[in-house]
Amino acid sequence: MELKFRVAARIAKPVHEVFEAVADPAQLSHYFTTGGAQGRLATGATVTWDFHDFPGAFPVHVIEVVEDATIVLEWQASEGKAHNVAGSEPKDADYRTRVTMSFKALDDGRTLVEIAEEGWRENQGALSASYGNCQGWSQMLCALKAWLEHGINLRAGMYV
Repeated sequence: MELKFRVAARIAKPVHEVFEAVADPAQLSHYFTTGGAQGRLATGATVTWDFHDFPGAFPVHVIEVVEDATIVLEWQASEGKAHNVAGSEPKDADYRTRVTMSFKALDDGRTLVEIAEEGWRENQGALSASYGNCQGWSQMLCALKAWLEHGINLRAGMYV
């Protein structure tokens, strides 16, 4: 069994505009990172993302960026509440998962965004954490679409 997933959405904006909404920390902070993003997504960079619903800023390691096409990230794996003795927040594991975002211009002027994440260990805690991340990336795509197409921040006030 290999723990991985892929989510996708079509955004009614040109590929460069959609790519920049993810790569630019100022834009990402408007609709996704509820606590803010620090640092542009560029090959070799380590940036910081903060979420009000997942306390504490954490590092995101940028493995590769191909403008208007691909962003590959790695971040600390979590193995979910099942492996946290205290039973509160998810426990970080000693490895990273890999997130690959792809951006494809469609013939109708929209952009197809696909986000895949993989690399969890095969245990119940990691399976639970992968479900949470799948939900999070699905929400990110919905928030990206609402922000770019309508100027609405779907995550504002959602978690706090």
